[in-house]
Amino acid sequence: MVQELLDKIGSLTIVQAAELVKAMEDKFGISAAAPVAVAQVAAPAAGGAPAGEEKTEFNVVLEGFSGDKKVDAIKKVREITNLPLMDAKKLVEGGSGVLKEGVSKEEAEKIKKEIEALGGKIALK
Repeated sequence: MVQELLDKIGSLTIVQAAELVKAMEDKFGISAAAPVAVAQVAAPAAGGAPAGEEKTEFNVVLEGFSGDKKVDAIKKVREITNLPLMDAKKLVEGGSGVLKEGVSKEEAEKIKKEIEALGGKIALK
């Protein structure tokens, strides 16, 4: 049964996975943010990049959207993520989710600039 659940969860789109997390947080009164923060702190100690080494791959994360250019933002998110229109719309309206993973610093900065110009708040992780 656990493996079946994992297989089903693995087939979700990013937007569907975000909705699942939100629903679980609401239903069970938990927060997925705390374990993620702990994992991010523990990862470097467990053999991550040395302190002086610069990060070369970034995840571009939409952390919010508050602008009057929602249609343009949805189009840009579709272009970046290759998501279907409805999924891109849910991502922008939900205001959070990963737009692109494992991209170069230059590409991450370009995406950040484009989305922020449309009213989005972006974090590079």
